Amino acid sequence: MFVHMHRTLALAASRRWRAVLSRDARSDGTFVYAVRSTGIFCRPSCPARRPARAHVVFFDDAAGAAAAGFRACRRCDPQGPQDREASLVRDACRLIEADGARPSPLAGLARRLAVPEDRLRRAFQTVLGVTPRQYAAQRRLESLKAALRSGRRVGPALYAAGYGSARGVYERAGSRLGMTPATYGRGGRGADIRYAVTRSELGLLLVATTARGLCQVALGARRTELVQGLRQEFPAARLRPDARSLARTLASIGAHLAGRLATVDLPLDVRGTAFQWQVWRALQEIPYGSTRSYRAIAQAIGNPRATRAVARACASNPVALVIPCHRVVRSDGTPGGYRWGVRRKRALLRAEIRRAPATRR
Repeated sequence: MFVHMHRTLALAASRRWRAVLSRDARSDGTFVYAVRSTGIFCRPSCPARRPARAHVVFFDDAAGAAAAGFRACRRCDPQGPQDREASLVRDACRLIEADGARPSPLAGLARRLAVPEDRLRRAFQTVLGVTPRQYAAQRRLESLKAALRSGRRVGPALYAAGYGSARGVYERAGSRLGMTPATYGRGGRGADIRYAVTRSELGLLLVATTARGLCQVALGARRTELVQGLRQEFPAARLRPDARSLARTLASIGAHLAGRLATVDLPLDVRGTAFQWQVWRALQEIPYGSTRSYRAIAQAIGNPRATRAVARACASNPVALVIPCHRVVRSDGTPGGYRWGVRRKRALLRAEIRRAPATRR
């Protein structure tokens, strides 16, 4: 047990160090790092020069670092308002999750946290891009999915998850579960996803479609990992390799990667929250060979304080290239994070800038 715990902690520290090295703004508010040689602690995205790994220690929050005797960095202000709001949202999420099937309404949640309702609502929308009610609804859906995967019957699973009736769940099943609860609970009988894996200048490329359209476009180094990722994303579906029927789709994406086509105009079957779709549509408006900052996208969708939520929506994009999340960068022009690797993001941006004048729409 001790060995397992040690490995888990080492893995968590390794992930945090990678976030520090890439100055990943999405990790701001989830932890801070302190430098023993200077006695200062910072956000993961701090623009200061990176210290040696041997001098770094991680803390879950600014309070822990301060209690250990470290001083807050004046450059990145790890105790700033954004982190206080992130801490408030974390506390609220814990209460919602502890309430289970019967989460408190906004007024009750705000009262338990001793903050005004308006502040709590704004904090959720800034940090997560959703309201407390929407977050509770998502947790309820996740509880339902877990119960169905475990073999529980639909009726008891619905009520245990807090749904008053089955009607609303079935009406929204197409966009939330991707199938009806009964089909999901039976392992996805009838759900059919075709996929193909091919080589590209960015490594291996996986393309997967339903009868409605593209549901996943992923980049990676190993075929087995790409297919396993698809299986984890759609555990209740029947997956079928079918390169022949996807030949045109692969050709369109290949032409886009080679710079012969600026946009990939293919039907999508992608599930996301209303906020995620706002962001994804804004990404599709970015011209080939151009970039926008996370803040600019937040302003474009009318929510200028939602920079972190925009970054999370970019990271949740399931269709690489088609929804061009690689065109979103930090305000200082550095690339920021990328679901399929920062090195691929840099390569994509360099290629697009070089090819932009000759690329047709």
